[in-house]
Order: sequence, then structure tokens, then C-alpha cells
Amino acid sequence: MRNPISKKVAAIEPSGIRKFFDIVSEMSDAISLGVGEPDFDTPWNVREEGIYSLEKGRTFYTSNSGLKELRVEICNYLDRKYDLHYDPLEETLVTVGGSEAIDAALRAMVDPGDEVLIPQPSYVSYLPCAVLADAVPVIINLKAENNFKLTKEELIESITEKTKILILPFPNNPTGATMDKEELAELVPIIIEHDLFVISDEIYSELTYKGKHTSIGSFPGMKERTIVINGFSKAFAMTGWRLGYAVGPAEIINQMTKIHQFAIMCAPTNSQFAAIEALKNCDEDVNKMVEAYNQRRRYLLNAFKEMGIECFEPHGAFYVFPSIKKFGMTSEVFATKLLQDEKLAVVPGTAFGDCGEGFLRISYAYSLENLKTGLERIRRFVERLENH
Repeated sequence: MRNPISKKVAAIEPSGIRKFFDIVSEMSDAISLGVGEPDFDTPWNVREEGIYSLEKGRTFYTSNSGLKELRVEICNYLDRKYDLHYDPLEETLVTVGGSEAIDAALRAMVDPGDEVLIPQPSYVSYLPCAVLADAVPVIINLKAENNFKLTKEELIESITEKTKILILPFPNNPTGATMDKEELAELVPIIIEHDLFVISDEIYSELTYKGKHTSIGSFPGMKERTIVINGFSKAFAMTGWRLGYAVGPAEIINQMTKIHQFAIMCAPTNSQFAAIEALKNCDEDVNKMVEAYNQRRRYLLNAFKEMGIECFEPHGAFYVFPSIKKFGMTSEVFATKLLQDEKLAVVPGTAFGDCGEGFLRISYAYSLENLKTGLERIRRFVERLENH
């Protein structure tokens, strides 16, 4: 019998995040500080709108691009929040989460052999999606001394005549790094000079704790070469609703819609109705969640400082990325022993790229009670290592 599995797919490693949580699910008394999922319920008015849409029998397909009303609200939201101006009919696509938008954008834009620049550490989907699109992923190793931001020097060094796309993953998962307006401005002339396109993953745009989030798509000359990806999972605590979106040049969105049309058809209808309510009436809910995340962020940073564990200050998303290099073990070994000895799951930094070695990703999308319990387990574990 011939091998039924694609060699390309077989060569892709499974997500390094899931390994530890499969183990946790089988362990009694184990807790996790690893999943990037808000512990808040979706705001009630959003849930109510989803329920109401079902009660009214709104269970039909929508257009491939998504409900017109939702696309209008997405564009209104981006306009008032981030100074991004898009046509809801020609430049907007509603997707099944931000991850589908990443996949569709890459497949719509690259030909075999095109190079895609991927700064790491970063979200686990970028590299496999580039491979599945027959692109050549080129890794840019971000550095702790630069607070894991992408510098213009690193960008210039990575560009070749085959480079077509730069993925810009800020605010960043797993590091929590952000890039402000001045830092992004340094990249813009390089991107334009080398005629690159940008996939800007801004799923954590609302979760910014210092200043206001800036989209690279808002700079002069960048709208026509940027796909902005965002969604509802993180800011609105709507992970299970599976809803994201992409905005960008009509010619690219049109091709992404074609892929979406054949692979997906449309995003879930009741989720789309619920999302309209989220965009219209949930600013206050989002602000309250951001305030709570910021409190947890400060708590974790202070706890690591007291433990003598080096951790740069993240200004976005809901992760910290502490260094465990001083303990002389790999991220994988540290995380595995922590899970075995203290029944606490965190994610090795290497799950997000080789340059994540020596770091851990810890999520603060958990209650303060869970964070205190988790930090106490880390403290016990670290004390044993130091006294060994």
C-alpha cells in the first residue's frame, strides 16, 4: 500500500503548546498557566445576541465575505480605534478565527520559492502555514536585549531578492513585546524600498498597556501592501466563537475570499451576529478586562523579581516570557520537571522558535488566585534548584 500521507505535511512538527496540556488533562491537581485563552466569560450582551440570532432562526449561510453589517462595523471599529480606513464590501473578509486569515493570506500571496520573513519567538502557526503555501520561511531571531522587537538592521539583513512577505506579529505571542509608532516608522521605508508585503497580526491590539496600539497599515504607502489580521478571541473573550477578519487591498482580499469560499464557505452565522454587538457596545467591557490583565501583569513581574528570575517587561498581549537560563537546563527540561514535580504546566520558549531557548511562556489570562497558586509552585521549584 502506498504512503497516504503528504511528505510536506508529515514533516511539520505538531504544536509544541499542546503537548503539555494533553499531559495536564490526565493529571489530578495539575494546573496550567500556559493557554492563551481569556478566563473571562464573553460579555453577556454578546452572548444574548448570539442566543437571539438562534431563536430568530438566523441559521443560514452568510455571504462568503461575511455579513455586510458585520463588515461595516469592523471597518467603523478600525477607523475609530486605529486610524485604518477600509471598504467593507471590497477590502474586508470575515474568517474562522485569525488563524484562518493567516493561512488564507499566505496561500493567496505566495508562489513556490517566495521567501516569507518570520520574526521569532512568535505564534506557532506562521511557519507551518508558510510551508503549506510552498513558501520558504526565513526566520529572524529576535533578541532579549532588544525587548524582542524587530529592528531595522535585523530586517535589512534578512531580505533577499526572493523575499516577498514580512509577518509582523505585534503585540507578540509569546513575549508580550509591542512596537510603538516610532519603532514601526523605522521599518516602513525598508519595506517600501524592497517592495515587500506585510501580514500584520494584530489580534492582541486591544491588550496594550503602554500607550496606544499603532498599526503599520496606517502609515503612508503601507495600506496597499499590508494585510491586517485581527479578531474577537482575545479582546472580547470569544475564543470558542471562532471569528476573525482580514482587511487589506481589494485584489488580495478577493483572492483570500476565493480560498475561503472553497475551504470554509462562511464563518459561523450566530457568531457574526454576536460580533456586531461586541464591536458596537463592548468598549467598557474590554477596558475592564484590560485593567484586570494589567493588574495580573504587574503581579507576575513583581513575583519574578522577588524570585530573582530575569523577565523583561511586556507591554502587550497577556504573556510574560521569563528567562530560566541561569538554571542551566533547557526550556523543555525545565517545563517538564516543573510539571512532574509541582504539577504546573507552562510552555517552553522553544515552542515558538529555537531562539526561545532559555525562556518560558506564562499566560496571565487566569484569575489572580490561579496565578498565586502557580507562582508559589514555581517558587518552591526554583528554591529546590538553587539549594541543590
